[in-house]
Amino acid sequence: MTRMKTAAMIAVLAAGPAMAAENATMSADIANAEGEPRGTIEATETPSGMMHVTIELMDVAEGTYGAHLHETGLCEGPDFKSAGGHLAKEGEEHGVLSENGPHVGDMPNIHIPENGAITVEYFVPELDANLIGDEDGTAFMLHAKADDLKSQPSGDAGDRMACAVLAAKQ
Repeated sequence: MTRMKTAAMIAVLAAGPAMAAENATMSADIANAEGEPRGTIEATETPSGMMHVTIELMDVAEGTYGAHLHETGLCEGPDFKSAGGHLAKEGEEHGVLSENGPHVGDMPNIHIPENGAITVEYFVPELDANLIGDEDGTAFMLHAKADDLKSQPSGDAGDRMACAVLAAKQ
């Protein structure tokens, strides 16, 4: 798979703090390692300071999957290791069941129904456009297994099966 980092990410970096003041929206197409579409993700800053994240998935087998924001905006298949670890601030541990958790990039598990499609919405505290659009960007990752919400450093969520690089919405 080719690098999914786009020129739109440069626009986010150039806009910097001014973009945050305008309720910045970041979005991306989610694809598997073969480049096949699996959905979209959109993150919009809200006046409350929390990021509103909407994830639409399709053509995903029924089951429960870990979902995270990763520290590097790079989705190189087949294993997506290029995205690095979970997006985290200094001193954070993985999972809501950890005393020093969660990472800012830890999201609830996604439960895909039999038809293979779902839309979920989350409000993510401590996440903003400046953190997503830092110098190396941010990736969304769908993992092959459910996150156990406590194992370090990544919740034992299994392989990385679909990825997206968040960038300023055009």
